[in-house]
Amino acid sequence: MAGARIATVPFKGSPRPTIGVEWEIALVDKVTRDLSNTAAAVFDRVGDLRAPDGTPQVTKELLRNTVEIVTGVHNTVAECVDDLSGTLDALRHAADPLGVDLFCAGTHPFAQWSAQQLTRSAHYDELIERTQWWGRQMMIWGVHVHVGVSHREKVFPILNSLLMAHPHLLALSASSPMWAGSDTGYASNRTLMFQQLPTAGLPFQFENWSQFESFVYDQLKTGVFEQLGGMHWDIRPSPKWGTIEVRICDGVPTRTELAAVAALIHCLVVDLDRRVESGETLPTLPPWHVQENKWRAARYGLDAIIITDADSNERLVTEDLTDMLNRLEPVADRLGCAKELALVADIPKRGASYQRQRRVAAAAQGDLVPVVDALVRELNP
Repeated sequence: MAGARIATVPFKGSPRPTIGVEWEIALVDKVTRDLSNTAAAVFDRVGDLRAPDGTPQVTKELLRNTVEIVTGVHNTVAECVDDLSGTLDALRHAADPLGVDLFCAGTHPFAQWSAQQLTRSAHYDELIERTQWWGRQMMIWGVHVHVGVSHREKVFPILNSLLMAHPHLLALSASSPMWAGSDTGYASNRTLMFQQLPTAGLPFQFENWSQFESFVYDQLKTGVFEQLGGMHWDIRPSPKWGTIEVRICDGVPTRTELAAVAALIHCLVVDLDRRVESGETLPTLPPWHVQENKWRAARYGLDAIIITDADSNERLVTEDLTDMLNRLEPVADRLGCAKELALVADIPKRGASYQRQRRVAAAAQGDLVPVVDALVRELNP
C-alpha cells in the first residue's frame, strides 16, 4: 500500500525565524602555505568550546586540514558574526603556536588532494568506502546558513522558491577558481566538485512534506544514506533543528562578506515564509532552469546571465540582484540586518573572491603562494 512507503520525519519547528551559521575553515602552513593536516592538534589546544545553548562551536570535518566553527541559535546576523568572531579568535590562538594559519575559500589554490589525511569516523569511513576517488577529492570548503521555520508544510514551498536565488548566492560567494595549481576557468570549481557525490547537488522540488517522507523512506530502504545528514543537497530541510539549511555558498574569506551573505539568506527565507503565511503561491523555476542557472553561476560568477522566470527570460545576475536587495530592504529592517544586507552590493564593486584571487595570481605571474597569503590576510585582518 502506498501509504506504508513513508518514513516519518518529525520537524521540530522554530517559533521564531532564528539564524545559525557553520563556517568551514582551512588550516595552512605558515611557511609553505600548503594545507596542514593538524586539525587534531588544534582541537587539543582549543578545547571544548560551546555556545550557551550547548552547541559545540568547533567541530571536525572529513579532512584533517579543516575545522568547522559553528554558532549557537541567534536572532540576528550581527549576533552570529560576533559568535563566529570569538570562536575564530580562539581557533587562531590555538593554531598559531603550531605554525598554522587560517584561511577560507571554496578550494585551496595549489594543494594536492592525495596529500590530505582523512578524519576517522564511522560516517566518514562509509562515505569514502562508497564514493572512492570522488570522495577523496572533496578538498573543498563552504558556508552553511540555517534559518528557523515554524511548520514543516512551509519547508518545500520556501525551498522550491529559494532555488530562484541559487545563482545569486553562488556568484556572490564564488571563491574557488583554482584547483591543484591550475586555473579551472570557473568562478566556483567547488560547486561542480561537490555535486559529484551521489547525495549532493540540487534538491528535488517536492510539493509537500509527505512526498519528502516517501523519498526518505526509499533512500533509507535502499541504503542511499543511513541518516538525513547523509543528504548533502545545496538546500535541505534540517528537521532536528527546525530549519532550512542553505549550503550553496563557497567558503567565504572575510567576516564582512559572511555577514552580507548570511543577511541575504536570512531575508530571503523570512520573506518567503511571510508570503506563504499570507496565502501566496510562491514563484518557482523548472528544474532544468535551476540546473542551468547553477552551472552558469559556477562558470561565470558575477558575469552570469541567469534565467529569471518560468517564461525563460534572462538577465545579468548583478542586475537582478540589485532589484532583489531593494525588495528585501523592509525585511532586513524588521530582522535588524539592514546594515549587513547593504554590504551585499559592495561585493560586485570590490570583486568577488574568485576575481580577487585571479588578480593576485596575475600580479604574481602565476605564483599561487601569494594567493594564499592574501586569503590569510582577508580572514585575519
